[in-house]
Amino acid sequence: MEIVFATGNKHKAAEAEAILRHANPDIRVLTYGGPEPVESGTSFLENALIKARAAFEATGKLSFADDSGIACEVMGGAPGIFSAIWSGTRDDATNRNLLLRQLEDIPAEHRSAAFVCTIALVGPDEEPSFTGIWPGSIAMQVAGSGGFGYDPVFIPQGLMVTAAELDAEVKNSMSHRFMALQQMAEYLAERP
Repeated sequence: MEIVFATGNKHKAAEAEAILRHANPDIRVLTYGGPEPVESGTSFLENALIKARAAFEATGKLSFADDSGIACEVMGGAPGIFSAIWSGTRDDATNRNLLLRQLEDIPAEHRSAAFVCTIALVGPDEEPSFTGIWPGSIAMQVAGSGGFGYDPVFIPQGLMVTAAELDAEVKNSMSHRFMALQQMAEYLAERP
């Protein structure tokens, strides 16, 4: 089965391929790197649908897209859908550093956060969605060299290390994207 992932993010594409192929070795993930539509939605789901619909319209193949980000409780859920451009750039380090500066006076016990990933799947007559939420907290400083985005400042609930300090296989077995992709893989397995 071929399925198109509407993303230009090579890290997300590799993560999705690994997770989906582990769930179903018959799934082949293609990436669609065409013109990126404007993400004008006001939620993770709306933005994921915008991207997935654009990929489906361009390729005619079953397509999916995700919208994800980090939501800090003390900041009312921000950066949320603006995570990738929180600092006004798409630079991961700049975004992380701004978030750490914004939280610098907040003690560890009040730094609850969650990674959120919503996936929209678009086909000829279907538009299901799947959401994974990975609870944790924001670290006091950057740690680890793995992962991408906010991984070096996110400590998953129950762990003492950041997501960037986890082995890729370990991260891919518990992350927000893993949860959403698992739900999608189960949905695809039950499709006629």
